[in-house]
Amino acid sequence: MAASDTLHAMRRWLPWIAGAVALGAIVAIGLSQSQESKAPKQPTVSKITAQELHAKLDGAPPALAAVHRQANDFLPGARTALLKRVSELRGHPVVINVWAAWCVPCRAELPVIQRASLDWGKRVAFLGVDFGDNRGDAEKLLGKIPLTYPSYEDPNGQISHHYKLLATPSTIYYDAAGKQTYIHQGQYLDRAQLDDDIKRYALS
Repeated sequence: MAASDTLHAMRRWLPWIAGAVALGAIVAIGLSQSQESKAPKQPTVSKITAQELHAKLDGAPPALAAVHRQANDFLPGARTALLKRVSELRGHPVVINVWAAWCVPCRAELPVIQRASLDWGKRVAFLGVDFGDNRGDAEKLLGKIPLTYPSYEDPNGQISHHYKLLATPSTIYYDAAGKQTYIHQGQYLDRAQLDDDIKRYALS
C-alpha cells in the first residue's frame, strides 16, 4: 500500500479508535471507583409508591409530564435522540444522569437521583443515560430503584464521548434556555450536594 493510502486509512479510522479508547477509559474509571469508593452505602432497594407519584408529579407542565409517562423506559437513538429531546425540552431546565448497572457508585447514587427527580419533577426535566450496559442487568436494577424518567441507551459511548465524560456516574446540567451549564463527574455522596447543583446550574 502506498504511503498516501496508508495515511488516508489512518485518518479514516482515527476517530473510531479514539472513541473506543475513551469508552474503555470511562469503564475502567467506573470499575476503579466501584472498587475504591468509600462513600456511605445507599439503599439497594428504593421503591416509589403510586401515592408519592401523584402527590409529587401530578400537574407537571405537559413537556415534563411526557417525560414522566416514559418512567423507567429504555429509549434508543443514543446521542441523536438525547440531544433532540433536550432541544424539545427548551423552556425547562434539564438534568441528565449517566449511569450503569455495572458501576457500584452509580447504584449507590441512583436512589439520591430518584428522590430528587420526584421533588423537582414539576420544575426540572430529568433524563437518564444507560452507558455501556447489559440490558438485563439494567432492567433488574431499575426494578429495585425505579426512576420517574426514561434512560437513553448508550451502548457504544456516543453520548459519553460527546460530553467528554471521564467518569461514571456523571450528571449534566442545562438551564431553561437550553444552555449546557455544568457537568458533575463522579458520584453525588448526598442529596444536599445534588440539590445545591440543581439550584445553581439548572434553575439559576
